[in-house]
Parts: sequence; C-alpha cells; structure tokens
Amino acid sequence: MADDLLSAQHSADYDAASIEVLEGLEPVRKRPGMYIGGTDERALHHLVAEVLDNSMDEAVAGHANRIEVELHADNSITIRDNGRGIPIDPHPKFPGKSALEVILCTLHAGGKFSGKAYETSGGLHGVGASVVNALSDSMVVQVARDRQLHEQRFSRGLPLGPVEQIGAAPNRRGTTVTFHPDAEIFGQHRFKPARLFKSIRSKAYLFSGVEIRWKSAVEEGDTPTEATFHFPGGLSDYLGETLGKASTYADKPFAGTVDFRERFNSAGKVEWAINWTPSRDGFIQSYCNTVPTPEGGTHEAGFWAAILKGIRAYGELAGNRKAAQITREDLIAGGCALVSCFISEPEFVGQTKDRLATVEAQRLVENSVRDHFDNWLAADTKSAGAILDFLVLRAEERLRRRQEKETQRKSATKRLRLPGKLTDCTSNSREGTELFIVEGDSAGGSAKMARDRRTQALLPLRGKILNVLGAASSKLGSNQEIRDLSQALGVGLGSKFKLDDLRYEKVIIMTDADVDGAHIASLLMTFFFTQMRPMIDAGHLYLACPPLFRLTQGARRVYCVDEAEKDALLEKGLGGKGKIDVSRFKGLGEMDAKDLKETTMDPASRKLIRVTIDEDEPGETGELVERLMGKKPELRFQYIQENARFVEELDV
Repeated sequence: MADDLLSAQHSADYDAASIEVLEGLEPVRKRPGMYIGGTDERALHHLVAEVLDNSMDEAVAGHANRIEVELHADNSITIRDNGRGIPIDPHPKFPGKSALEVILCTLHAGGKFSGKAYETSGGLHGVGASVVNALSDSMVVQVARDRQLHEQRFSRGLPLGPVEQIGAAPNRRGTTVTFHPDAEIFGQHRFKPARLFKSIRSKAYLFSGVEIRWKSAVEEGDTPTEATFHFPGGLSDYLGETLGKASTYADKPFAGTVDFRERFNSAGKVEWAINWTPSRDGFIQSYCNTVPTPEGGTHEAGFWAAILKGIRAYGELAGNRKAAQITREDLIAGGCALVSCFISEPEFVGQTKDRLATVEAQRLVENSVRDHFDNWLAADTKSAGAILDFLVLRAEERLRRRQEKETQRKSATKRLRLPGKLTDCTSNSREGTELFIVEGDSAGGSAKMARDRRTQALLPLRGKILNVLGAASSKLGSNQEIRDLSQALGVGLGSKFKLDDLRYEKVIIMTDADVDGAHIASLLMTFFFTQMRPMIDAGHLYLACPPLFRLTQGARRVYCVDEAEKDALLEKGLGGKGKIDVSRFKGLGEMDAKDLKETTMDPASRKLIRVTIDEDEPGETGELVERLMGKKPELRFQYIQENARFVEELDV
C-alpha cells in the first residue's frame, strides 16, 4: 500500500530535532524580490514551485509516491503529499513553538542543511515555505502523522494560533498545504492553469516513482481540469512527447540513468535523454533535484563535455578527421536534450535557483554520461553515423560563416563607417567579443582604462536614447544615437535585422546604479526588444551589475550592489579590524579603473544578468513593455500605483 511508505520508523527518523535554524524571520514582505525574484506573475507561480519542491523532495527520498495539486476558484492552491508529514512536536531550540511553526515562520529553517533528513533536495535554502507563508494572506497546513491529524493556520507570516489536533487519521499520512497569495503583494495577478499544468507534468517526468494528480476549478483553453501524471520511462518519455512526430537521426534517443553512489561513492544520480533532429532548433532543459535550471550550470557543462568528447572520439575511430572541428555550439544546433541530476547540498545562483554552481556536479555528470555514450555509439553504428555526418555539416557551415564574418570585420571600419565615439576591440572574430554600451563620456573614460582591448569595445551614449515604442520609422532612422548603435553592432533594424551580421558575441548595457541609469537601461532594452528581438532570443544581450557601495576595513574591500546588501554586511561585519568605511558611487564615471574592472568588466570577477524573455508566457513581456514604455500614460500610472508600495527608497 502507498501509505506503507510512511512507516513509524521513517517518522522517528524525521522529527523536530531534524529541523535546523540558521537565523530569525526577516521582513520578506518588504523585499519580496530578494526571495522570489519580484511580484509579477512569474513570481506568483514560483510560490507553487517552492511548496511542490518540498513534496517532491519527500518522493525522491522514498517517503512519498503521490502528490496532489488543486487550483481553487478563489485563486488558492492546495498541495498534498503522502510523505512523512512535517514534524509538529516542540522544537529543541524553541520549546514554546512546534517544529511546524518554526519552519513556516522562520527564514533558513528546515531539514535539508545537514543532509540527515534528505540526501538530495530541491528546497535547499530553507526559505521556501516561510516565504510562501509571508506572502500569503491565508495559509492552512494539515499534517497527518502517527494516525493523528494536526492543523495550524497562518496569515502573512504569522501564526493565528498553535498547532491543534483536529481528529484521527488512521489511513492518512503526509502534509497538505493550502495557501492564498496576498493581493497586497501580487495585485491582480492570478494563477494560470496552463502554466501550472505544464510545470506539474514536467515534475512527474523528472521522478518516475511519483504519481501527480492535477485538478483545477478554473478553466483555461484546452488545459484539462483533471489529469494524472505517472511516467515510468522518465525523461525518455518526456523527450518523445516533446519531439512528437519530428524526424530524428537516431531511432531511439540516447537515454540513461547512473547512480553516483555505485560509481563514485557519492549521494545522487543523473538521468538524461538526447536526440538530434533536422525538424526544429535544438534545446536543452536541465534540472537539479527536480528544480528547473533555465540558465544551466555545471551539470549542463558536464553533460555537453561528455557528448562532445564522445562524438569526437567516435569520429576519430571512424576515420573522419573533420569530427575534431565539432564544438558544443554544433551539438546544441539540432540536439534536443533533457538532463536531470540529484546531488546533495547543491549550490545555486540566486534564490530562484536558475543556475547550478556546484563544481563537483560537472565531474560527476561528465564521467557518468561519457562511458554510456561511447557504448551507445558503438552499439548503434547507423544512428552514430547519421549524427556524426549531421554534426560535421553543422561545423563546416559554422566555420564558413565565421570566415565570412572575420573577413567582414577586418574591413568593417572602412566599410561601415563606424561611429566616431566607438572604441572598438582589436579581435577580428566575433567569438569572445563584448560591446559595452555606457552612458556619458566620463563613464567611457574609466571603462577605456578598465577594458580588455582585445575583446572589449565601448560605445558611450549622449544622454537618453529615443523611446522607440510607437516612434515612426523615419524618426528611428534619423536619430543619431540609434544610428550609432545600429552601425556599431553591424545590423539593421526590425525586419532588416540579421543575427549573423552581429559584430559582437555579447552586448552589455552598463549604466549607473541609480534611477537615471535604470531608465536608460529600460529604454535600451525596449529598443532591442522591438528592433532586435532575435538578439535577445539568442542570448546576446546582458546587463552589467555595477556596485552602488564599497566597504573598506583595513586592507579588505567589499562591493555591494544595493542598500540591502550594504546594510546586511555592515551588520554582519567584514571579518577585519577597525572601522568600516562606506563609499557610495554616484556613477560609473566616479569609479576608478581598478574598481570598475574588478566589479563590472572583468569576466573573472564580474556579475552579468542575461536579458531573457519568459518562454512560457512570451506575450506577457510584450504587454508589460507596452504598459510601461508605450504612449498611454494611464497604463503606466496604473502600474506605478500597483507596485509603488514596494518602493521604500528612491535614489534621485
């Protein structure tokens, strides 16, 4: 029976002592963007992911095999699992509180830090459940443990009373969480059944041992109101459904699973599925501990390294010398891949876990996949030969385009009559080059000294660029700033834009860390979104992250991107002795070349934000741009009214 998964022994292993507290509750409601990335629709749906990840962790750990997700008509969500149930006994460090209350009302409290309660988990940071609680005007948690049903209610992060025993539960195990997002935080945004349905289905593919039941009281298009997901074939099933009837170079995908414990004496595993097709562009979807990692990370790097080394080695054995020219770019061109790894104590970039940073994951994944890929290629020579021929053709085409581009670039200054303010780089190839768009000549002066002359180019802008939304095409063509930008990039506008003509691999908007700088950045992003959209889709547009403060204590120097980070470091200390001096950068022009290089321009130490468009809801990006940057001030005013309550300080 399913309920037998949650035995008394499991419950005994997972009690209040398993819950570790790192720090007290912080005012999440004041800065929701720090924890869920904003207050928009994407952030709203992230709340569901945080609670669902906890249930998935129970399933992956072997304590649950069924999860139910129900969307109610009032925009509340219920997520139920048949896991062990959150501990409800008093917490050892907080005798007056239950472990349940500690988990839901304290940041960085959970059973996933030490690795004793969970070997691998998606909810790692211990902020998920408490953040959902803080941003919900109502949360009800029911826990069935030891044949008893317990309940506790919360509102906006605070308990409305203690845990209460509300009855017997002889045939029930697990945790049920029902929450309603707070309209004070999320405004009029509502859950979208289609988005939830897609996310939930992908979770079921990621762990073949779980059954997920979906029910919705809200109808949306063709999205089913009830469904049950259970995929014994895991990612192989997922890839087959994604590709549909598209023709592929291999009859069956290269798919498999490796347990790290068996091969490397390390907790976790990796599962993958990949095939190549001429029918569509390639893609990779990666996950760590069932959490999507849209920006990839070390597990993706390890996977592609294994595939690349394997196909090159096979080409060498087959006597095809051109196989050595194949790169990761060629693999991705027509390669449709899914990669899911489970590791203990993963390190993510950001609370929303968009990118995996665990260094060890690259080695584990690469070594696991490589041997299997070699064997698969040797066992199916027909598929291997077709894939090798396809990849060699892609490599030859790429090299031909690069040669043409290098020839163009060598004579580009004369032919294009590049704008006089452009300080170009010396590289003749687009690969590895970057164009920094900076505001003003003073910032450009510092950036000139901080840049790498070989690969980094600079284009200073004079003032604010034209708001292109709704502007006539004749006005665009006559605007000097836009003409300079278009010439520097080597591309046309709108329908005349050709991605292959782009002269730089990365285009980086580098503006001051203040309100004016944010406005210039938004105008530039609007320009690129409306006139050069393929550049964003291909991942070439970035935002620099210049610091707003520098903290100095003796020889120790630390940079902070905003007020919150500065305040946190001042409270925590820098670990040195003496007074901490705080310097505020009013603009990039005030930063010396050393500071600018270290914090904003040097690839080894800087941070960049890649500008992306939500693949699930691409239309919403256009609507938001129109609302904020369009000609209708009433829409802009409405948005400001809805979101101004989150702005505590203005830098004007």
